[in-house]
Amino acid sequence: MRKLIFIFVILLVFAGNSYAADLVVFSGAGLIKPMEEMRKNFEKQNNIQVDIHYGSSGEIFGMLAAGQPCDVLIPGAAKYTDDALKNGWVIKETIHNLVLHVPVIAVPKGNPADIRGFEDLARPGIKVAIGDPKAPAIGKVAKKMLTKAGLWEKVQPNIEVYAPTVNQLLIYVALKQVDAAVIWGDLTSWAEGKGKLEVIPIEAKYNMIKTIPTAVCSKTANMEKAMAFNAYVASKQGGRIWQNWGFKPCEE
Repeated sequence: MRKLIFIFVILLVFAGNSYAADLVVFSGAGLIKPMEEMRKNFEKQNNIQVDIHYGSSGEIFGMLAAGQPCDVLIPGAAKYTDDALKNGWVIKETIHNLVLHVPVIAVPKGNPADIRGFEDLARPGIKVAIGDPKAPAIGKVAKKMLTKAGLWEKVQPNIEVYAPTVNQLLIYVALKQVDAAVIWGDLTSWAEGKGKLEVIPIEAKYNMIKTIPTAVCSKTANMEKAMAFNAYVASKQGGRIWQNWGFKPCEE
């Protein structure tokens, strides 16, 4: 009984913390590095607390669909914002295209499996990691690109893991647990992979570059703060932070 009471108290504490923030943001997990830097800057400049929930784009979209409180949505691909707009969950006028997500093939330092392109991912014995096509944006994109190249069925037997987030794909490569993974190019600038991996560009005819957007949620209870944060991540100051973390700018 004491254990149950203790667990109940802990749950109350966490529940209280989840609503203590002045602003709640749902963000793609692959954006954590620039988002954390901007969160800290924004909190300091405005003397408020920002709670950012990181997850796969599919996960945070599902949370929004379930009605969980959210003030600003920043997924890993525009598709999720487009779908949210169709459902009336975000405000059209607040949508801003921020930066580009460019898919690449990441391999361990030295490229021991001699991966040169998509075709090599189908070679017998090659260990491949991709994002879960039902979760992170990179998973959906990887499957579409491989299908476009006519390689999806050939590569499937080589897939060692379907990762729930793109961040985990980076770790698999850095630790040499796989020979190759399809990830976002901007992640290769992270300290976790620095000096531990190499990048193989994906042929333009197969590549599918995605746009990262931001938008204010229509049911926000903090409209003024949400608008301010939304504007900040899309500002020149925010743009410099995005680019410092390896993201390429895009024109709206």
